[in-house]
Amino acid sequence: MKPHLFLAALLLAAVAHAADPMLLWPKGAPGETGEISAEGDTTKPDGRTVAGKRVTRIGNVSQPTITVYAPPADKNTGTAVLVCPGGGYNILAYDLEGTEVCEWLNSIGVTGVLLKYRVPRRPGDDKHLLPLADAQRAMRLIRSRATEWKINPQRIGVLGFSAGGHLTVNLSNNHNEKVYEPVDDADKLSARPDFALPIYPAYLVEKKQPDKLAPDVTVTSQTPPTFLVQTQDDNIRVENAILYYLALKQAKVPAEMHIYPTGGHGYGLRPTDSVVTTWPKRAEDWMRSLGWLSR
Repeated sequence: MKPHLFLAALLLAAVAHAADPMLLWPKGAPGETGEISAEGDTTKPDGRTVAGKRVTRIGNVSQPTITVYAPPADKNTGTAVLVCPGGGYNILAYDLEGTEVCEWLNSIGVTGVLLKYRVPRRPGDDKHLLPLADAQRAMRLIRSRATEWKINPQRIGVLGFSAGGHLTVNLSNNHNEKVYEPVDDADKLSARPDFALPIYPAYLVEKKQPDKLAPDVTVTSQTPPTFLVQTQDDNIRVENAILYYLALKQAKVPAEMHIYPTGGHGYGLRPTDSVVTTWPKRAEDWMRSLGWLSR
């Protein structure tokens, strides 16, 4: 069976159980004014499709949530992954880079936790601090509910696409940055991911000097082990992945990178004839090699 067809079969076989969405901030998100339109699917009838399917594009998020997708009990590895959809910090590609990813994670025994973070970017939030606050809070909430959700609190990763890939990197390197005031005991816990998977990440290089990492990308020895994917023909620039990988290497952070010649941007994990869409199998192998998929 061809690799992309095998992946499709896995996804069809996966039995994902999604809990009800959980508010990150029961008393309101910090820094949120709520002065935006109502949340909803902004997809237009003639919007871009991926692998022949429409993409659900959620906009105007002012009440961020997490939704837990639990794998079947007999497959549960105890590992969890916070999933960050992309969308240019303007919308969230909620199915392509969210629900479908959680279903794939369930198929390999991993709990998927889908993050609906705040979009569009608010005026003045040039450093994307509001989404970072949402991601930090999400990681801490996952750890605080680890026993209830049958998760090992030391086996929680983060995976994101495009802008969500940037958020993945931002969380990986700025998990200790104080971007909100603690609201409960969950905020006493670490927000550091145990591993990270930025998939076709954006905004990691300077816009006018794409041969340099952006100033807010500060890799240290505390940056978690990382798995990177991008294509040479990505209009976001393949340098995002390459320069970040080199920074990880210099900091002696374990990292694996896959650069494919073609495939563009925004493919999620929908199987096509493009070889880049086999990246989930490479990611599974990487997670298995580091022990995240052992039971």
